[in-house]
Amino acid sequence: MERGVAKVLGGDPKGNNFLYTNGKSVIIRNIDNPAIADIYTEHPHQVTVAKYAPSGFYIASGDVSGKIRIWDTTQKEHLLKYEYQPFGGKIKDIAWTEDSKRIACVGEGREKFGAVFLWDTGSSVGEISGHSKIINSVDIKQTRPYRLITGSDDNCGAFFEGPPFKFKFSSTDHSRFVNCVRFSPDGNRFCTAGADGQIFLYDGKTGEKLGVLGAAKAHEGGVYAVSWSPDSSQLISASGDKTVKLWDVGTSMALTTFNMGGDVMDQQLGCLWQKDHLLSISLSGYINYLDKSNPDRPFRTIKGHSKSIQSLTVHKNKGRAHIYSGSHDGHINYWDAETGENDCFSGKGHSNLVTKMAVDEADQLVTCSMDDTVRFTSVTKKEYSASNLVKMDFQPKHVSVATGGLTLAVCIGQVVLLKDQKKVFTLDSLDYEPEAGAIHPGGSTAAVGGADGKVRLYSVQGNTLKDEGKSMEAKGPVTDMAYSKDGAYLAVTDEKKVVTVFTVADDYSVKNDFYGHHAKVVTLAWSPDNEHFASGGMDMMVYVWTVNDADKRLKIPDAHRLHHVSGLAWIDEHTLVTTSHDASIKQWTLKF
Repeated sequence: MERGVAKVLGGDPKGNNFLYTNGKSVIIRNIDNPAIADIYTEHPHQVTVAKYAPSGFYIASGDVSGKIRIWDTTQKEHLLKYEYQPFGGKIKDIAWTEDSKRIACVGEGREKFGAVFLWDTGSSVGEISGHSKIINSVDIKQTRPYRLITGSDDNCGAFFEGPPFKFKFSSTDHSRFVNCVRFSPDGNRFCTAGADGQIFLYDGKTGEKLGVLGAAKAHEGGVYAVSWSPDSSQLISASGDKTVKLWDVGTSMALTTFNMGGDVMDQQLGCLWQKDHLLSISLSGYINYLDKSNPDRPFRTIKGHSKSIQSLTVHKNKGRAHIYSGSHDGHINYWDAETGENDCFSGKGHSNLVTKMAVDEADQLVTCSMDDTVRFTSVTKKEYSASNLVKMDFQPKHVSVATGGLTLAVCIGQVVLLKDQKKVFTLDSLDYEPEAGAIHPGGSTAAVGGADGKVRLYSVQGNTLKDEGKSMEAKGPVTDMAYSKDGAYLAVTDEKKVVTVFTVADDYSVKNDFYGHHAKVVTLAWSPDNEHFASGGMDMMVYVWTVNDADKRLKIPDAHRLHHVSGLAWIDEHTLVTTSHDASIKQWTLKF
């Protein structure tokens, strides 16, 4: 989400799913059960809008480079049908004709601001002219005779007849940017909504002005989106004044005002009326299901990450597994592994990328971040507190935990031992750059992996770390490391695409080397059975390895298509969780 920029939501013609974009992904979600979701990640650039064809078989999505991809919705692979570049620049809105044969798209072109073309050949079926600035919104009447409308930053709406679509006239009723234009489903009317807080109504066939919603104006703030009811008698509007209003079109009166909060993050930038569901999107990225009987409280709010996820862990509380994830913007979420329901911790947390996380024996989520802090947050209270924060001298990049309240934090040029949330020992002026660390579950040994490809062992003696003078060789600069849950093995991943496992009891001799990744391995996680572990790399692959047999492996190709895997965790012996820069978390069932 971006302040002052409308978010277009798409709905499927049957009313079961809705669509939105985040980063380079298009996300399809079931409206009744949002835990049922699918993700399309084939765009090379940030995607701005996606719309279902009225047939329901295809989705057209547009990105900031001006590319439109039309892809199949019926198969899991989402095969690409056609790709077009109607103009060079960001695509802001897309509309289909009701026969799913023609597509109109508008946005920030260099030489033109819009195009209408046949979906299967890309040949033009009209010209979108009449505007002098960026076009924000487009819609096509879903009944014959076809009409097309646009709204632009030049404060005008424009009306077209076709096909081939030709400019007829423009309307100059708005005094600020026109953010959204939409036809009613029956085609009898259309409305335009603007940054001036006004919503005007027009005749769908002739384009003549019929009236205005509300008394002086519809909203106190700019209106970013409108969506009609399926029967064309009502519509909802989303505004920067932090409200959504439900209008009766016949009387031009607001029937309900949904107050979404008082914070700037509660500005409403998108809305969708789908069957009986009224959805709105806040600047915070939350998707709200509005409740007509209780307008000040949505009956469901969907939350998640809007930035790439960098770290992941799983913790079982009273037999229920929860997934914890930390993202690029410092946001930490917890997810119920069974239902997918999620929320974020309350209070003020990390202000920058969360690099690593683990849960200690006191049921605290230990996280380290690029804001130079390590935080200890109770997973039962789910609330940040200023007292549970430890400031580091240098940026931490890795943390691990062990019994006895021990935490090992690996920072730039420093290794720090913490006990019960306090720094007790620091190793600095090292002759190598530490990259990752692991503390033995028993708390007796700390292993630190360096950029020089060596793993050094330190014994934990009281509150100090003592260099044992022992080191092992990885195949390249170390990227991640972890002891198995029973402490029998230490696994180390490196930049040279290899995972090396050492046997702890056998004086850390090499148990096996695991080859298979085509690029740098960045993360690993041990299965609770201590016999398997998973690794993920820049090659977008996830492998599940068997400790005793380096040739026996499970491969999950394209775990997060076109995005590399950034975190792994296990819920049980047969359930693996992966996350990635596509800001999604996936749960896999493994069959050995």
